Amino acid sequence: VYFQRINCKFNEVLNNDTKEKRTVMSKIVEKLNRTILPLALGVFILYWVYHDFNFEQAGEVLRNGTNWWWMAVSLLFGILSHVLRGWRWLQTLAPLQLYPKSGNCVDAIFVSYAANLLLPRVGEVSRCGILHRYDKLPFAPTLGTVVTERIVDALLMLLVIAFSFLLQMPVFFRFFHQTGMKIPSAAYLLTTPWFYVSLFIILSVGLLLYRLLHALSLLERVKNLFLSMFQGIMSLRNVQNKSLFVFYTVAIWLCYFLHFYLTFYCFGFSEDLGLAAGLVMFAAGTFAVIVPTPNGAGPWHFAVITMMMLYGVSASDAAVFALIVHSVQTLLVVVLGIYGCMHLAWTNRAD
Repeated sequence: VYFQRINCKFNEVLNNDTKEKRTVMSKIVEKLNRTILPLALGVFILYWVYHDFNFEQAGEVLRNGTNWWWMAVSLLFGILSHVLRGWRWLQTLAPLQLYPKSGNCVDAIFVSYAANLLLPRVGEVSRCGILHRYDKLPFAPTLGTVVTERIVDALLMLLVIAFSFLLQMPVFFRFFHQTGMKIPSAAYLLTTPWFYVSLFIILSVGLLLYRLLHALSLLERVKNLFLSMFQGIMSLRNVQNKSLFVFYTVAIWLCYFLHFYLTFYCFGFSEDLGLAAGLVMFAAGTFAVIVPTPNGAGPWHFAVITMMMLYGVSASDAAVFALIVHSVQTLLVVVLGIYGCMHLAWTNRAD
Protein backbone atom coordinates (compact mmCIF):
# COMPACT_ATOMS: atom_id res chain seq x y z
CA VAL A 1 0.00 0.00 0.00
CA TYR A 2 2.86 2.36 0.88
CA PHE A 3 4.56 1.81 -2.47
CA GLN A 4 1.23 2.19 -4.28
CA ARG A 5 0.78 5.59 -2.64
CA ILE A 6 4.29 6.61 -3.67
CA ASN A 7 3.61 5.43 -7.22
CA CYS A 8 0.32 7.39 -7.38
CA LYS A 9 2.06 10.50 -6.06
CA PHE A 10 4.83 10.10 -8.62
CA ASN A 11 2.32 9.73 -11.44
CA GLU A 12 0.44 12.80 -10.22
CA VAL A 13 3.61 14.90 -10.21
CA LEU A 14 4.56 13.52 -13.62
CA ASN A 15 1.13 14.33 -15.06
CA ASN A 16 1.23 17.85 -13.64
CA ASP A 17 4.70 18.34 -15.06
CA THR A 18 3.50 17.11 -18.46
CA LYS A 19 0.53 19.49 -18.36
CA GLU A 20 2.81 22.40 -17.48
CA LYS A 21 5.13 21.51 -20.35
CA ARG A 22 2.16 21.34 -22.72
CA THR A 23 0.96 24.73 -21.49
CA VAL A 24 4.40 26.23 -22.00
CA MET A 25 4.67 24.68 -25.46
CA SER A 26 1.22 25.95 -26.45
CA LYS A 27 2.19 29.47 -25.34
CA ILE A 28 5.41 29.26 -27.34
CA VAL A 29 3.52 28.09 -30.43
CA GLU A 30 0.97 30.89 -29.99
CA LYS A 31 3.74 33.49 -29.74
CA LEU A 32 5.40 32.07 -32.83
CA ASN A 33 2.10 32.30 -34.72
CA ARG A 34 1.71 35.94 -33.70
CA THR A 35 5.27 37.10 -34.30
CA ILE A 36 7.41 34.82 -36.43
CA LEU A 37 4.80 33.71 -38.97
CA PRO A 38 3.59 37.22 -39.96
CA LEU A 39 7.20 38.36 -40.27
CA ALA A 40 8.13 35.27 -42.28
CA LEU A 41 5.12 35.80 -44.55
CA GLY A 42 6.11 39.39 -45.24
CA VAL A 43 9.75 38.48 -45.84
CA PHE A 44 8.78 35.66 -48.20
CA ILE A 45 6.56 37.86 -50.37
CA LEU A 46 9.11 40.69 -50.35
CA TYR A 47 11.84 38.27 -51.41
CA TRP A 48 9.68 36.90 -54.21
CA VAL A 49 8.83 40.39 -55.46
CA TYR A 50 12.38 41.82 -55.20
CA HIS A 51 14.65 38.78 -55.65
CA ASP A 52 15.90 39.99 -59.06
CA PHE A 53 15.45 43.72 -58.44
CA ASN A 54 18.24 46.23 -59.14
CA PHE A 55 18.52 48.14 -55.85
CA GLU A 56 21.01 50.57 -57.40
CA GLN A 57 18.12 51.91 -59.49
CA ALA A 58 16.12 52.53 -56.32
CA GLY A 59 19.08 54.36 -54.80
CA GLU A 60 19.45 56.56 -57.88
CA VAL A 61 15.74 57.44 -57.87
CA LEU A 62 15.90 58.10 -54.14
CA ARG A 63 18.81 60.53 -54.55
CA ASN A 64 17.93 62.31 -57.78
CA GLY A 65 14.47 61.28 -58.96
CA THR A 66 12.23 61.95 -55.94
CA ASN A 67 10.29 65.15 -55.36
CA TRP A 68 10.52 65.41 -51.57
CA TRP A 69 8.15 68.38 -51.38
CA TRP A 70 5.26 66.21 -52.53
CA MET A 71 6.42 63.47 -50.18
CA ALA A 72 6.32 65.93 -47.27
CA VAL A 73 2.75 66.98 -48.15
CA SER A 74 1.79 63.32 -48.33
CA LEU A 75 3.24 62.68 -44.89
CA LEU A 76 1.27 65.60 -43.45
CA PHE A 77 -1.96 63.89 -44.50
CA GLY A 78 -0.68 60.68 -42.88
CA ILE A 79 -0.21 62.52 -39.59
CA LEU A 80 -3.59 64.24 -39.91
CA SER A 81 -5.37 60.89 -40.37
CA HIS A 82 -4.01 59.70 -37.00
CA VAL A 83 -5.02 62.94 -35.27
CA LEU A 84 -8.55 62.72 -36.68
CA ARG A 85 -8.78 59.09 -35.56
CA GLY A 86 -7.87 60.14 -32.03
CA TRP A 87 -10.54 62.85 -32.03
CA ARG A 88 -13.13 60.42 -33.37
CA TRP A 89 -12.24 58.00 -30.60
CA LEU A 90 -13.16 60.67 -28.05
CA GLN A 91 -16.66 60.73 -29.52
CA THR A 92 -17.22 56.99 -29.07
CA LEU A 93 -15.89 57.08 -25.50
CA ALA A 94 -18.11 59.99 -24.37
CA PRO A 95 -21.43 58.02 -24.33
CA LEU A 96 -19.80 55.65 -21.81
CA GLN A 97 -18.97 58.60 -19.54
CA LEU A 98 -15.30 58.09 -20.34
CA TYR A 99 -13.39 61.33 -20.88
CA PRO A 100 -9.66 60.85 -21.47
CA LYS A 101 -7.30 63.64 -22.43
CA SER A 102 -7.49 64.49 -26.11
CA GLY A 103 -3.69 64.40 -26.38
CA ASN A 104 -3.56 60.96 -24.78
CA CYS A 105 -6.00 59.61 -27.38
CA VAL A 106 -3.94 60.95 -30.27
CA ASP A 107 -0.67 59.72 -28.76
CA ALA A 108 -2.26 56.31 -28.19
CA ILE A 109 -3.10 56.15 -31.90
CA PHE A 110 0.51 57.02 -32.78
CA VAL A 111 1.83 54.29 -30.49
CA SER A 112 -0.70 51.71 -31.68
CA TYR A 113 0.39 51.97 -35.32
CA ALA A 114 4.03 51.63 -34.29
CA ALA A 115 3.15 48.63 -32.11
CA ASN A 116 1.58 46.93 -35.13
CA LEU A 117 5.02 46.95 -36.75
CA LEU A 118 6.33 44.73 -33.96
CA LEU A 119 3.27 42.54 -33.59
CA PRO A 120 0.43 42.83 -36.13
CA ARG A 121 -3.01 43.68 -34.70
CA VAL A 122 -1.65 44.31 -31.18
CA GLY A 123 -2.00 48.07 -31.64
CA GLU A 124 -5.76 48.02 -30.95
CA VAL A 125 -5.09 46.46 -27.55
CA SER A 126 -2.09 48.65 -26.76
CA ARG A 127 -3.97 51.92 -27.21
CA CYS A 128 -6.66 50.75 -24.79
CA GLY A 129 -3.91 49.86 -22.34
CA ILE A 130 -2.48 53.38 -22.68
CA LEU A 131 -5.79 55.00 -21.70
CA HIS A 132 -6.14 52.50 -18.87
CA ARG A 133 -2.71 53.50 -17.55
CA TYR A 134 -2.80 57.26 -17.97
CA ASP A 135 -6.53 58.07 -17.72
CA LYS A 136 -7.65 55.13 -15.54
CA LEU A 137 -10.26 54.06 -18.08
CA PRO A 138 -11.70 50.52 -17.83
CA PHE A 139 -10.14 48.28 -20.44
CA ALA A 140 -13.09 46.24 -21.74
CA PRO A 141 -15.49 49.08 -22.68
CA THR A 142 -12.61 50.97 -24.27
CA LEU A 143 -11.78 47.93 -26.37
CA GLY A 144 -15.43 47.76 -27.38
CA THR A 145 -15.23 51.25 -28.86
CA VAL A 146 -12.18 50.15 -30.86
CA VAL A 147 -14.22 47.24 -32.24
CA THR A 148 -16.91 49.77 -33.19
CA GLU A 149 -14.37 51.85 -35.10
CA ARG A 150 -13.04 48.82 -36.92
CA ILE A 151 -16.53 47.78 -38.01
CA VAL A 152 -17.22 51.28 -39.37
CA ASP A 153 -13.83 51.38 -41.13
CA ALA A 154 -14.37 47.91 -42.60
CA LEU A 155 -17.70 48.97 -44.10
CA LEU A 156 -16.17 52.11 -45.58
CA MET A 157 -13.24 50.10 -46.94
CA LEU A 158 -15.66 47.76 -48.71
CA LEU A 159 -17.44 50.77 -50.22
CA VAL A 160 -14.14 52.18 -51.48
CA ILE A 161 -13.15 48.84 -53.03
CA ALA A 162 -16.57 48.36 -54.67
CA PHE A 163 -16.65 51.92 -56.00
CA SER A 164 -13.14 51.74 -57.46
CA PHE A 165 -13.94 48.41 -59.13
CA LEU A 166 -17.15 49.71 -60.69
CA LEU A 167 -15.44 52.94 -61.72
CA GLN A 168 -12.56 51.19 -63.52
CA MET A 169 -14.27 48.13 -65.02
CA PRO A 170 -14.18 49.65 -68.54
CA VAL A 171 -10.45 50.25 -68.14
CA PHE A 172 -9.84 46.61 -67.31
CA PHE A 173 -11.91 45.38 -70.25
CA ARG A 174 -10.25 47.87 -72.63
CA PHE A 175 -6.84 46.76 -71.41
CA PHE A 176 -7.58 43.11 -72.22
CA HIS A 177 -9.06 44.07 -75.63
CA GLN A 178 -6.18 46.32 -76.74
CA THR A 179 -3.45 43.92 -75.68
CA GLY A 180 -5.21 40.85 -77.08
CA MET A 181 -5.04 39.12 -73.72
CA LYS A 182 -7.54 36.43 -72.90
CA ILE A 183 -8.81 35.15 -69.62
CA PRO A 184 -6.12 32.60 -68.63
CA SER A 185 -6.95 28.94 -68.52
CA ALA A 186 -6.87 26.92 -65.33
CA ALA A 187 -3.69 25.19 -66.48
CA TYR A 188 -1.99 28.56 -67.00
CA LEU A 189 -3.08 29.82 -63.59
CA LEU A 190 -1.65 26.76 -61.87
CA THR A 191 1.75 27.35 -63.46
CA THR A 192 2.17 31.06 -62.73
CA PRO A 193 3.63 32.21 -59.39
CA TRP A 194 1.36 35.30 -59.37
CA PHE A 195 -1.62 33.00 -58.89
CA TYR A 196 -0.08 31.36 -55.83
CA VAL A 197 0.90 34.67 -54.23
CA SER A 198 -2.63 36.01 -54.75
CA LEU A 199 -4.11 32.78 -53.41
CA PHE A 200 -1.80 32.97 -50.40
CA ILE A 201 -2.95 36.53 -49.63
CA ILE A 202 -6.64 35.58 -49.94
CA LEU A 203 -6.16 32.56 -47.68
CA SER A 204 -4.34 34.71 -45.13
CA VAL A 205 -7.25 37.17 -45.08
CA GLY A 206 -9.67 34.26 -44.63
CA LEU A 207 -7.58 32.86 -41.78
CA LEU A 208 -7.51 36.27 -40.11
CA LEU A 209 -11.31 36.56 -40.30
CA TYR A 210 -11.68 33.02 -38.93
CA ARG A 211 -9.42 33.81 -35.99
CA LEU A 212 -11.35 37.01 -35.33
CA LEU A 213 -14.66 35.12 -35.23
CA HIS A 214 -13.08 32.45 -33.05
CA ALA A 215 -11.81 35.11 -30.65
CA LEU A 216 -15.28 36.65 -30.47
CA SER A 217 -16.78 33.25 -29.66
CA LEU A 218 -14.27 32.87 -26.81
CA LEU A 219 -15.20 36.30 -25.48
CA GLU A 220 -18.83 35.26 -25.37
CA ARG A 221 -17.92 32.64 -22.77
CA VAL A 222 -16.68 35.37 -20.47
CA LYS A 223 -19.99 37.08 -19.79
CA ASN A 224 -18.87 40.17 -17.90
CA LEU A 225 -16.12 41.01 -20.36
CA PHE A 226 -18.41 40.45 -23.32
CA LEU A 227 -21.11 42.68 -21.83
CA SER A 228 -18.56 45.43 -21.21
CA MET A 229 -17.29 45.20 -24.77
CA PHE A 230 -20.85 45.11 -26.11
CA GLN A 231 -21.55 48.28 -24.18
CA GLY A 232 -18.57 49.88 -25.90
CA ILE A 233 -19.69 48.66 -29.32
CA MET A 234 -23.20 50.03 -28.82
CA SER A 235 -21.81 53.41 -27.79
CA LEU A 236 -22.04 54.45 -31.43
CA ARG A 237 -25.82 54.76 -31.08
CA ASN A 238 -25.42 57.42 -28.40
CA VAL A 239 -22.77 59.55 -30.07
CA GLN A 240 -23.98 63.10 -29.54
CA ASN A 241 -22.82 64.67 -32.80
CA LYS A 242 -23.29 61.96 -35.41
CA SER A 243 -22.61 64.38 -38.26
CA LEU A 244 -19.19 65.12 -36.79
CA PHE A 245 -18.53 61.39 -36.43
CA VAL A 246 -19.36 60.87 -40.11
CA PHE A 247 -17.16 63.84 -41.02
CA TYR A 248 -14.25 62.41 -39.05
CA THR A 249 -14.70 58.99 -40.66
CA VAL A 250 -14.80 60.34 -44.22
CA ALA A 251 -11.93 62.74 -43.50
CA ILE A 252 -9.78 59.92 -42.10
CA TRP A 253 -10.17 57.86 -45.25
CA LEU A 254 -9.69 60.89 -47.47
CA CYS A 255 -6.41 61.54 -45.65
CA TYR A 256 -5.44 57.89 -46.12
CA PHE A 257 -6.08 58.24 -49.84
CA LEU A 258 -4.15 61.51 -50.17
CA HIS A 259 -1.33 60.06 -48.07
CA PHE A 260 -0.96 57.47 -50.83
CA TYR A 261 -2.08 59.33 -53.95
CA LEU A 262 0.14 62.39 -53.55
CA THR A 263 3.20 60.15 -53.70
CA PHE A 264 2.43 59.73 -57.42
CA TYR A 265 3.78 63.26 -57.92
CA CYS A 266 7.07 62.33 -56.31
CA PHE A 267 8.22 60.40 -59.40
CA GLY A 268 8.24 61.19 -63.10
CA PHE A 269 6.93 57.77 -64.13
CA SER A 270 3.82 57.98 -61.92
CA GLU A 271 2.82 61.67 -61.89
CA ASP A 272 0.46 61.28 -64.86
CA LEU A 273 -1.42 58.19 -63.67
CA GLY A 274 -4.48 60.14 -62.58
CA LEU A 275 -7.04 60.07 -59.79
CA ALA A 276 -8.89 56.95 -60.93
CA ALA A 277 -5.70 54.90 -61.08
CA GLY A 278 -4.79 56.16 -57.62
CA LEU A 279 -8.16 55.07 -56.27
CA VAL A 280 -7.80 51.57 -57.72
CA MET A 281 -4.27 51.14 -56.34
CA PHE A 282 -5.34 52.55 -52.98
CA ALA A 283 -8.20 50.03 -52.80
CA ALA A 284 -5.91 47.15 -53.77
CA GLY A 285 -3.29 48.20 -51.23
CA THR A 286 -5.91 48.65 -48.50
CA PHE A 287 -7.20 45.13 -49.09
CA ALA A 288 -3.65 43.74 -49.09
CA VAL A 289 -2.85 45.39 -45.74
CA ILE A 290 -5.47 43.13 -44.12
CA VAL A 291 -2.90 40.34 -44.33
CA PRO A 292 -1.19 40.33 -40.90
CA THR A 293 2.34 41.36 -41.85
CA PRO A 294 4.21 44.35 -40.33
CA ASN A 295 2.57 47.42 -41.91
CA GLY A 296 1.40 45.26 -44.80
CA ALA A 297 4.97 44.67 -45.99
CA GLY A 298 4.96 42.20 -48.86
CA PRO A 299 1.26 41.97 -49.76
CA TRP A 300 1.05 45.78 -50.14
CA HIS A 301 4.08 45.82 -52.45
CA PHE A 302 2.65 42.97 -54.49
CA ALA A 303 -0.76 44.64 -54.89
CA VAL A 304 0.59 48.10 -55.78
CA ILE A 305 3.21 46.81 -58.22
CA THR A 306 0.66 44.61 -59.97
CA MET A 307 -1.84 47.46 -60.39
CA MET A 308 0.82 49.94 -61.54
CA MET A 309 1.90 47.51 -64.25
CA LEU A 310 -1.76 47.29 -65.31
CA TYR A 311 -1.68 51.06 -65.92
CA GLY A 312 1.43 50.87 -68.08
CA VAL A 313 4.22 51.49 -65.56
CA SER A 314 7.23 49.22 -66.04
CA ALA A 315 7.86 46.50 -63.49
CA SER A 316 11.14 48.06 -62.34
CA ASP A 317 9.61 51.53 -61.87
CA ALA A 318 6.63 50.09 -60.03
CA ALA A 319 8.96 48.17 -57.74
CA VAL A 320 10.94 51.35 -57.03
CA PHE A 321 7.73 53.24 -56.23
CA ALA A 322 6.45 50.58 -53.83
CA LEU A 323 9.81 50.20 -52.09
CA ILE A 324 10.43 53.92 -51.51
CA VAL A 325 6.86 54.90 -50.61
CA HIS A 326 6.34 52.03 -48.19
CA SER A 327 9.74 52.60 -46.54
CA VAL A 328 9.11 56.33 -46.03
CA GLN A 329 5.61 55.76 -44.70
CA THR A 330 6.85 53.04 -42.35
CA LEU A 331 9.56 55.41 -41.10
CA LEU A 332 6.81 57.97 -40.38
CA VAL A 333 4.94 55.38 -38.29
CA VAL A 334 8.10 54.66 -36.29
CA VAL A 335 8.82 58.36 -35.68
CA LEU A 336 5.23 59.05 -34.61
CA GLY A 337 5.30 56.03 -32.29
CA ILE A 338 8.47 57.27 -30.59
CA TYR A 339 7.00 60.77 -30.33
CA GLY A 340 3.76 59.35 -28.87
CA CYS A 341 5.62 57.44 -26.16
CA MET A 342 7.74 60.46 -25.21
CA HIS A 343 4.80 62.88 -25.26
CA LEU A 344 2.67 60.56 -23.11
CA ALA A 345 5.43 60.30 -20.52
CA TRP A 346 6.02 64.06 -20.54
CA THR A 347 2.41 65.30 -20.37
CA ASN A 348 1.40 62.73 -17.75
CA ARG A 349 4.53 62.94 -15.59
CA ALA A 350 2.61 64.61 -12.74
CA ASP A 351 0.15 61.71 -12.66
